[in-house]
Amino acid sequence: MKNRLKYWSLLVAACVFFTACSDEFLEVEPKGRSLEDNYYKNAEEAYNGLVAAYDPIGWSSGDYITKLFSTNAGSDDFYAGGGNAQDITNAQVFSNYTLDAATGPQGSLWSKGFSGIFRVNTLLLKLPEIDMDDNVKARYTAELKFLRAFYYFDLIRFFYEIPLLTEPIDPDNMYNVEQVPADQVYDQIEADLLAAIPGLPTSVPRSTEAGRATQGAGHALLGKVYLWREKYAEAAQEFAAVNGTPGGTSQYGYELLDNFAELWDTSNKYNTESIMEVSHTSKSNGVWDCIGCTEGNILNIMTAPRDYNVLVPGQAPDYVSGWSFLPVTQDLVDQYDRIEDKRYPATISNIDSLAQAGTLSYTPGYQNTGFFLAKVAGKQSDVSTGGGNYELNFYQNEYEIRLADTYLLEAEALVRSGGNASRAQALLDAVRTRAGLTSVPATVENIMQERRLELAGEGHRWFDLVRTGMAASELADKGFVAGKHDRLPIPLLELTNTKLVQDPAY
Repeated sequence: MKNRLKYWSLLVAACVFFTACSDEFLEVEPKGRSLEDNYYKNAEEAYNGLVAAYDPIGWSSGDYITKLFSTNAGSDDFYAGGGNAQDITNAQVFSNYTLDAATGPQGSLWSKGFSGIFRVNTLLLKLPEIDMDDNVKARYTAELKFLRAFYYFDLIRFFYEIPLLTEPIDPDNMYNVEQVPADQVYDQIEADLLAAIPGLPTSVPRSTEAGRATQGAGHALLGKVYLWREKYAEAAQEFAAVNGTPGGTSQYGYELLDNFAELWDTSNKYNTESIMEVSHTSKSNGVWDCIGCTEGNILNIMTAPRDYNVLVPGQAPDYVSGWSFLPVTQDLVDQYDRIEDKRYPATISNIDSLAQAGTLSYTPGYQNTGFFLAKVAGKQSDVSTGGGNYELNFYQNEYEIRLADTYLLEAEALVRSGGNASRAQALLDAVRTRAGLTSVPATVENIMQERRLELAGEGHRWFDLVRTGMAASELADKGFVAGKHDRLPIPLLELTNTKLVQDPAY
């Protein structure tokens, strides 16, 4: 049901009642099967609807497709990998750029985005009539507009032209929905964020509300939107509101962690560097019968080495035996100063060298390079002992936006707009200093290189390459065609009996 526009016409019961998608804020037990007309009558039901609107951010599909998996596979930093050339075909064809309307990650990514938008629009329509505290209602409204902007920003970056929906679609009109020009979608994203930011809290209690949108997240997302639209001065202003003094503590309490490796400690969720985080939990007890139902982080098992076995305890990482997806390219490895750059051992594991030294054994998977993504590879210490299948129930969160990301984006925006050069330099230096590296000039080329090293495996590289026009050269050896592969095709099933039109490039 996640593969059709028809999803929008489903009853709200199918959208609201689900298992927890976080171990903090997003933790709601199933309540029943009220229909849309009878639901959203009180504050509790409004809260459940808000949780439902957040939920698709962390979705994985039944075919294991996620935004992070897809964009990594499509970048020059990783291959799709896995067991063979047909292992999760929808990722393989994105990695080697043989995707078409019928095959690729687009079906899952389209469904995820529009499912989130459907949930947002439904609650926004109902919210004014719900008997609840006006201040709480205002905050919910701001959060929902932030979420709609977030979902649409992903969708418009992935697809050429898409429908723009600001209210629920009546089932009778579902098949008459048409696409609009991209600028119209971007205008709505900007409008939603500008309306949302004043109503969002400056911070949230991490023990009870971690994962909810804040003003900092709103400014950061708006800055990214401006950057994509080449509104560089405006982007720099939004990022500056988030970043504060480079290397210091911002007005929202954000600051770089001293130790880069601590970012990947699974007990260090929602730390001071986290601006927007994708929540995962072991409490959903995901099982093989419904892979898409889990709220666990499936990339942990997917990226760990295949048939992994430690032969000398204490001399090798405590990874689980996984499926060897997203092997790191030699080109990415070669970009690091493997001695000086403190990020390297926290980002990449050279499993092949350890196997040759006799400290471990593993089976090389498809497109194996011997290098694995240490940021994500699942660890034995993180295996869930609860219900469900442990492979589907890892609880490591993902960073959607973190402070080093916005530091480098502000530096880029300043350089491109001819803004404060000394501030751009200070932002770049702060990131490099933590990595143990000396200063380099704050040029666009150096900033983009720093983004590649700092954010490797976090899903930004493919977007950066497309946004800057670098994809045609950097991805040429993977089969990338400029003017076509900088977006995905409209999913084939969405074209059946609808007014949607396929991207001319496909």
